[in-house]
Amino acid sequence: MMTGTNPLPRIMLGNDGPTIGIQGLGCMGMSEFYGDTDETEARATLERALELGVTMFDTADVYGMGENERFLAPFIQAHRDTAVIATKFGYARTSEAPDDWSLDNRPAFIRHAAENSLRRLGIEVIDLYYMHRRSADVPLAESIGAMADLVTEGKVRALGLSAVSAQELRDAHAVHPIAALQSEWSIFTRDIEAEVVPAAIELDVTIVPYSPLGRGMLTGRAFVKSLGAGDARSYFPRFSAENRDANKRLVTRIEEIAEGQGVTPAQVAIAWLYAKAAELGVAVSPIPGTRNRQRLEENLAAVSLTLEATTMAALEPLAREVAGIAV
Repeated sequence: MMTGTNPLPRIMLGNDGPTIGIQGLGCMGMSEFYGDTDETEARATLERALELGVTMFDTADVYGMGENERFLAPFIQAHRDTAVIATKFGYARTSEAPDDWSLDNRPAFIRHAAENSLRRLGIEVIDLYYMHRRSADVPLAESIGAMADLVTEGKVRALGLSAVSAQELRDAHAVHPIAALQSEWSIFTRDIEAEVVPAAIELDVTIVPYSPLGRGMLTGRAFVKSLGAGDARSYFPRFSAENRDANKRLVTRIEEIAEGQGVTPAQVAIAWLYAKAAELGVAVSPIPGTRNRQRLEENLAAVSLTLEATTMAALEPLAREVAGIAV
C-alpha cells in the first residue's frame, strides 16, 4: 500500500486547465448507484486521496440528484487551495423527477445547472465543468458558447466534454478550448482509440477515462459475490446472467496475469491504461471510483506498475471478446 505525501506525477488538463494528479477519484458511488455507503469511510477516503496526491475529484449534478455535490462540499471547501472539483450538467433528472433521464443542453439550462452546482458545492468557481452528454437537439456551438460565457464570468475555470465523437470534440474546441474529455476507456472498452484519441492528441485535450475498472468487473471481485440491493450494475448488460460467465472467463485471464506479477487485477487494469495512453501519445488522468481507503491505495499503486510487452500483448484481444455492451 502507498504511504507518504504527494507521490503522484502531475499533469495539466489541456493547454491551460488546472494542474492535477495523474489519477483522480470518481465520487459517484459515494451517493448513488452502487448500493449502501459508509459515509465515514467515504470521507476518510477523500482525505486519504488528497494526502496521496490525488487532486481531482469527479462528480455530477445527477449523482444522487445533487446529493453527491452536497456530500463533497465540506471537503472541497476545506481544501479549496488544492482540491480540483469537476462536475457535470446535461441530465434533466431531479429529486422531483428521478426517472427523467432526458438531456438538456440549452444555454438557459446550462446556466441554471451551473448556478445550482455552485450553490450545492458552496464555492465560487467550478474548476472543470463538463457537458455530461450531448443532446443533438441543441446546436453544439450554442451549448459551448454558454459554457464559455461561464468562463468569462469567472464561474468556471475550464471546460470538458463527456462521451462525444471526434468531430464533436473538434467542433466544440473551435468555439472554446476544451481541457478534458471524459470517456469510458479500459481493457474491456476501447472504442475511443480509433478516432477520439487521435483528435484529443491533435487538440492537446487530456483524456479522463471513467470506469477504468469496468465498473468493478476488472477487479475480479464483482464475480464472486452477488450485486447488492440498489446496485445499478444489476441492469448492465455485461453483468447480466447471460453474459456473466463469458466475461468471468476473461477476468480470470487478467487475474492469472496479476497473480504472476504479485499484483491485483485492478492494478493490472489501471497500469494497462497508462501504458496504452503512453503508447498512443495521449495525456490521461483516469478516475477510478471507490469509497474505501484500501481500494484507493491499491488503485494508486498502479501508477508505478510497468507491464511488459508480453503482458500487453496478452491483454490486447480481450476487448473484442467481451460479451454485452458497456452501457
